[in-house]
Amino acid sequence: MAKLESVCVYCGSSFGTDAAYEAAATRLGQLIAGEGLRLVYGGGAVGLMGTVAGSAKEAGGEVTGIIPHFLEEREKMLEGIDELIVTRDMHERKQLMFQKADAFIALPGGIGTLEEAVEMMTWAQLGQHRKPVVLADVNGFWSPLLELLDHMRSQGFIRPETEVPYLVAKRIDDVIPLLQKTLGCGDAPCSEDILETVNRF
Repeated sequence: MAKLESVCVYCGSSFGTDAAYEAAATRLGQLIAGEGLRLVYGGGAVGLMGTVAGSAKEAGGEVTGIIPHFLEEREKMLEGIDELIVTRDMHERKQLMFQKADAFIALPGGIGTLEEAVEMMTWAQLGQHRKPVVLADVNGFWSPLLELLDHMRSQGFIRPETEVPYLVAKRIDDVIPLLQKTLGCGDAPCSEDILETVNRF
């Protein structure tokens, strides 16, 4: 079993309209640091992106930021993190994020967050990796995507032999335990009440 040592978090470069999103990002950063995990994220200091990284760093965690050159000014790179990598383009950024993470977490965000999470789900569907992808469904944010995936199944575009692997956490405190369960828990105890969707992986 793979060991959970680092997680990549995809999330918005803005805060959204629900205060619960920022609270979830803050809590997730604390949880990642508390478990001794390295956070891999998009490198910016703005929005939920900056919140999760700043929270992890304040809680004593290690943080790797990966940002493409053309976003250095727009997303105001976060200072004081352990590792900051500036890439040539988005493709290199996403590849490095994939390589440096053992699992992926999608907080609320926009089209970029959606694209990154779905790409990891697609790669897993095609057998290119078995790293878990968790949708942190804060206040039902990902419900429309989950409904769309169910619609794709009902219409025959996602078949049992080509299932899209993903996990869903309704509470932010369940995210890390869900990943630990999926990867064999490591040394952590596993709670059975959060495993509704673990069989998708």
